[in-house]
Amino acid sequence: MKSLEVEKIYIPSITFEALQFAFRDLKVHEIAHNNWPTEFPYTPDVKFQIGYDRKHIFLHYVVEEEYVKATYIRANENVYEDSCVEFFISLDGKKNYFNFEFNVLGTGLIGFGPQVKGERKRLDNETIETVDTYTFSQKVNGHKTWEIYIVIPQEILQVDNLEGKTYHANFYKCGDGLPNPHFLSWSPIDFPKPNFHLPEFFGEIKFK
Repeated sequence: MKSLEVEKIYIPSITFEALQFAFRDLKVHEIAHNNWPTEFPYTPDVKFQIGYDRKHIFLHYVVEEEYVKATYIRANENVYEDSCVEFFISLDGKKNYFNFEFNVLGTGLIGFGPQVKGERKRLDNETIETVDTYTFSQKVNGHKTWEIYIVIPQEILQVDNLEGKTYHANFYKCGDGLPNPHFLSWSPIDFPKPNFHLPEFFGEIKFK
């Protein structure tokens, strides 16, 4: 099982510049497992960082890909069809989990519940809008790169203190509706077809 440690960071005022500064020295991880290479061979370059404080989980993704698609602008739309990054986390031993999904515009989709189809529910739009995002993209020498910072209030997770806790999670990059669809994960998935909703393949994340 893959594992990583989440560093506690201090951000006095959450701004784009403050996030950039706070993430300077955090460890960089790769989302590099192409679990279905025969059907979906394209593998963009994707890296992420994660940190936390007493009120938030902070995520930073850096993506370099051939195509960048941004269609969905409203919460709970099908952002996974765009250029999209995702964070799934279970706080109760993989019985239930949250799925946080955000496209290159910062549009979010968040769900919660067990793996059982039909029992998961999407959070209301007002709650999703409490997740702040900071994004930018650029094209240099033909390479398209985009970044997103995601600030998740711990109130959404309904936890008071993450310090010293170990949970289960996975990090993803997808683009279901892109010319070159792809489905990458941080922790590998052993399943015959693309499916991120498989908590049995989540890795461990330890909040220091």
